[in-house]
Amino acid sequence: MHRHLQTRFVPEAPGRSGPNLEMDSGRYDLRGKRVTVVGLARTGMAAVRFLLARGAQVTATDLRTAVELQEQVAALRPLGVQLDLGRHTDEVMLSADLILLSPGVPLSLAPLEKALAKGVPALSEVELASRFLRGRIVGITGSNGKTTVTTLIHEMLAGAGLFSQIGGNIGTPLIGLVETSREDGFTVAELSSFQLETTRHFHAHIAVVTNISPDHLDRHGSMGAYVAAKQRILNNQDSRDWAVLNADSAAAADLAALTAARVLLFSRLREPDEGVFVRDGEIHSRIGGQVRRQMSVSDIRLRGAHNLENVLAGLAAGLAAGAGSDCLAEAVRSFKGVEHRLEWVARIDGVDYYNDSKATNVDAVIKALGAFSSGIVLIAGGKDKGGDFAPLRPLVEDRVRRLIVIGAASEKIAEAMAGAVRIERAADMPEAVGRAREAAEPGDIVLLAPACASFDMYENFEHRGRVFKSAVRAIEEASRSGRN
Repeated sequence: MHRHLQTRFVPEAPGRSGPNLEMDSGRYDLRGKRVTVVGLARTGMAAVRFLLARGAQVTATDLRTAVELQEQVAALRPLGVQLDLGRHTDEVMLSADLILLSPGVPLSLAPLEKALAKGVPALSEVELASRFLRGRIVGITGSNGKTTVTTLIHEMLAGAGLFSQIGGNIGTPLIGLVETSREDGFTVAELSSFQLETTRHFHAHIAVVTNISPDHLDRHGSMGAYVAAKQRILNNQDSRDWAVLNADSAAAADLAALTAARVLLFSRLREPDEGVFVRDGEIHSRIGGQVRRQMSVSDIRLRGAHNLENVLAGLAAGLAAGAGSDCLAEAVRSFKGVEHRLEWVARIDGVDYYNDSKATNVDAVIKALGAFSSGIVLIAGGKDKGGDFAPLRPLVEDRVRRLIVIGAASEKIAEAMAGAVRIERAADMPEAVGRAREAAEPGDIVLLAPACASFDMYENFEHRGRVFKSAVRAIEEASRSGRN
């Protein structure tokens, strides 16, 4: 499924021919090329190793200092990697034959802008990996549900006896899956807007858009720019490919007009001409005019209407990949969900505790609140992503008994919810969980659904979720000790 691909991220400046990055058997020849890797988190480290293995001369740059990156420095210096840390300089950008960007590196970075203006090509890690991966790519993006759908599709394909590997924005960076990819297999990739915004020739055989709602506006600047980044997953598709789109999300459904692929819509609310839908409590597919029952909605183990949508998306992608219906249904029946996504943690004195740390935007919290009817003690807050918290207010008034706010956005959330619910403030997660325990009554739900990013207090949403679960388990242990 590889095509001849150009190397330019932006047009070359006049007078510069650029480095020779011709494709070697359909893939870049990186031998002897000077490559600058921007960012030394998990993806950057995987990219450095990949480039070194292919004979590139690598320079790595990161805003963090050598003291902050002691582990990375210890691993890279013996390999001959040049390190420029604590800054991003014009020199390391302009002297490169190729710049490789980690997710989250803004294109507005001044030295990067200068290099691009001079015609230095820049690629995202996802873009580079896609040019080396063998087999077909199933790409999943969207504002919410990406990880659940990605994991489910992977388990569906593996359960159907197809070779499948999973990575991208979840688990292993795509560049780390090149060596294990197979011509007869699938690479199932979760893709964020950050990863997609710098792609040019990335090609997904099956592209899934779970939904689109406001998110990451602090990074993209506008809803239009955010949607434009998401829709790049459909670029380069042709009539042999598939686009799986959410008919119940207007912004996602509108993307059908932008792809040359065959479109499969999925919907809880209506029956599309081609796709997967719900009829009288049963899930059906209609493909090529043939309607077929797939399974019962009651067989899904996950809570919430949003998880029904996730299952519909997974089934549509599985059918597009050629997996058998029986195998797909069995994968759904056995699927327990993924960590930090409406994850049940414990029941303590009749109160259930749920970790939805991945609910990093308002729409995700709306979906989480919709999974429960009432009696919710909600913990929310973190780093504001530029969204509007007001859409939460009707559900908070209807279903939330107490709101406990934490983090940098706590006052903004409290202001938006003033008068709708009793609000308390907590300095950290253990205090928030303790206050939630005091507020909750038997039959209630304590729900961590932050509606914010985690970076004001935690390394990432996983770290935040683990801290929440640790605080819950400490209360659980204290409760057990008190009873014994």
